[in-house]
Amino acid sequence: MGRGKIEIKRIENSTNRQVTYSKRRTGIMKKARELNVLCDAQVALIMVSNTGKCTAYFSPNTTPKCIFDRFQQASGANLWQPHYQKMQENLKKLKEINNKLRREIGQRVGEDLEDLSFNELCGLEQHLENSTKLVRLRKFSLLTTQTETWKKKINNHEEINRNLLHEFEERLEDVYNQEGVSELELANGGSHVLRFRQQPCQPNLHDNGEFGFHDLRLG
Repeated sequence: MGRGKIEIKRIENSTNRQVTYSKRRTGIMKKARELNVLCDAQVALIMVSNTGKCTAYFSPNTTPKCIFDRFQQASGANLWQPHYQKMQENLKKLKEINNKLRREIGQRVGEDLEDLSFNELCGLEQHLENSTKLVRLRKFSLLTTQTETWKKKINNHEEINRNLLHEFEERLEDVYNQEGVSELELANGGSHVLRFRQQPCQPNLHDNGEFGFHDLRLG
């Protein structure tokens, strides 16, 4: 028994409609490939579903542009002219916007002011004053940030300097105790030679990581 004749009309059920489209799309794509191989024909096939998904097939021995050009020659239609005109209109609008922006920029530096009315000049002046305020606020904000940053750096360096000085004084005190130098002898002006070795962790070290012995004379 043969298949019953299918009535060609819109399928109301959306799921069935999508399934039918998918199946028939596969079939027509297969027919287009076969037609290209069997008859050496240049085939172009474009399908757009109701969901907006586009499916296209072009023969491997040609390009879309060649197909469109040959279609124009055969039908006398011009596919590119509307698109070209639209691009020209868009270009014209962009040029007008560019000229307007150039004119506004020139007016902000004192050019092309002859054609402006009194109200337009007042508006331009107010706009420049507002822009100046914004620039000034940004400048002060940047200066404040930089000042705070440098204050933190200075405080850090001062803290490092205090720590190094405190450590140095502790080392001197250790050396005094090892040499038997009393505070009274130092107060009386006694002259003593103190030798100590600085550890590698201290700053200003030589390449070998330590100083030699140094004489510290206290007057």
